[in-house]
Formats: sequence, structure tokens, C-alpha cells
Amino acid sequence: MSAAGLPQQLVLASGNPGKLKEYRVLAAGYTLDLELLPGFASLAEFPEDAPTFAENAAGKALYYSKHSEGMVFADDSGLVVPALGGAPGVLSARFAGPRASDEQRYRKLLTELRGKSGAQRAAYFVCVIALARRGRCLAVVSGKVEGEILEAPRGAGGFGYDPIFYFPSLQKSFADLSAEEKNQNSHRGKAFHRLLEILE
Repeated sequence: MSAAGLPQQLVLASGNPGKLKEYRVLAAGYTLDLELLPGFASLAEFPEDAPTFAENAAGKALYYSKHSEGMVFADDSGLVVPALGGAPGVLSARFAGPRASDEQRYRKLLTELRGKSGAQRAAYFVCVIALARRGRCLAVVSGKVEGEILEAPRGAGGFGYDPIFYFPSLQKSFADLSAEEKNQNSHRGKAFHRLLEILE
């Protein structure tokens, strides 16, 4: 892929090296330097309390871009189950309480879906990424992947709700996908590649 016109560096509004590693894999093939926001841990945390993924991502990007010279991007993502009124949605990370484990979160979701079948178990992952520079929003993009919620966890990889999210196209749970399969099909991968296309 051509990297013409891409900025030399993008700053991720996060202190999470695991998330940075994932984005660096997604950026393979682009002459792009991705770094975590310096001093992220020392800044007051941005409250992700908006009702939509887009508002949370944009708010976070705008807030942290005021603490950086370059272009800053932030994301918000989660799992949406229409039969549960859109839950867990923006509360995906806090669905079973602020300190709950991944397993506690997906077990709670399985309990909520007990007795539901077919279309009632339809679900999708969504990721929204916002790009900002010095307090001005430059772009907001999103990615989505459709699937369904399994009756029980399956697979040893992934994180979050991956073990209970079935991806019909590959007939696997997200926890069973290889890193390459996940990068090609994930909501975060789709959103980030849209951002790269805009930057080009």
C-alpha cells in the first residue's frame, strides 16, 4: 500500500502497550510511527460517560490532543446485543461492575440471554476511532462486525467478549481466530483501516 501523504507519527490516547501493539500490527505496510501519549498516566482521566461510542471517542481524542503536539487518535468500542436493548454497548467494559474480569462480564451476558435463541442472540462489535489535533476534531470513523452470542464460551485466544462471540463467516468464535484472521475481520481493524485511507 502506498504511504504517500501519511503523517510520520500518530499518538494513541492510551497508556495500554497491548493496544498499541495491536494498532502497530494493523498499520503494517504503512510508513507510520505509532506511539503512546507521553505522560498519559499523569493526566486526569477522561470520563467516558457519553451515551454513544462516537461521543466517547471524539471526546477522548479532543481532550488528550490538547496535551500533544501531533495528531492524537482515540477509540471506543464494545459489544451490542439488540435483544437486550443495545446492552452492554458503551458499558461493555463495566457491564458486570468496574473491577469485573472478562469472564465475569461475558458470564453475566450469557445469563441475560438465557432462554433466547436464533435472531435474539444476534450481536455486533463496533469500534469508533476519532482523530484530533490540538483540540480540533479531524475525523471520526467506525467499523462493525456482525455475529451471534454462543450458549457457552469457545476458544482460548482473544479477550473481553471474544469467547462467546461467534463469527459465522469463518464458523469460529472470535477467541478461535488467528491473529491474522482477527486483524482482517475485527471492528477495530476495519475502523483503523478507514482512518488510514482518510489520511492517505
